[in-house]
Amino acid sequence: MKSLKKKRRIQVLLVTALALVIATAMIGYAMRDGINFFRSPTQVAEEPPKPGETFRLGGLVEEGSLKRGESEVITFNVTDGGAVVPVRFAGVLPDLFGENQGMIGTGKMEGDVFVAEEILAKHDESYMPKEVVDALKEQGVYQDPNS
Repeated sequence: MKSLKKKRRIQVLLVTALALVIATAMIGYAMRDGINFFRSPTQVAEEPPKPGETFRLGGLVEEGSLKRGESEVITFNVTDGGAVVPVRFAGVLPDLFGENQGMIGTGKMEGDVFVAEEILAKHDESYMPKEVVDALKEQGVYQDPNS
């Protein structure tokens, strides 16, 4: 009888250890691309990202650069006052997206063009993502709308 209890305890411990290893592996696999670093156009120009690296690009949509093609592809430039990065996006833009508005895009560089998979726009008149505000302040072009 003691031997059976001992075997059962060992089996429970092995199953628990195996479940822990599988859970840890699944969490690691899920997080492999989960962290996207923010970069301003100036940071992209000074230190280009590695090929295939997914990151977030933020700044203001440059006035006069927004071009909607006949297909779903939209091109525009993002600037922080110090550098300009051309952006290509295939999809539906947020309702509040426009020229001279703050935006953050997630994607990868293909040559000199940032190919966005997702575009986020500001959600009210005064909101701008903190990272974009910081980048614009660094360049000396940020004007506080509340002042």
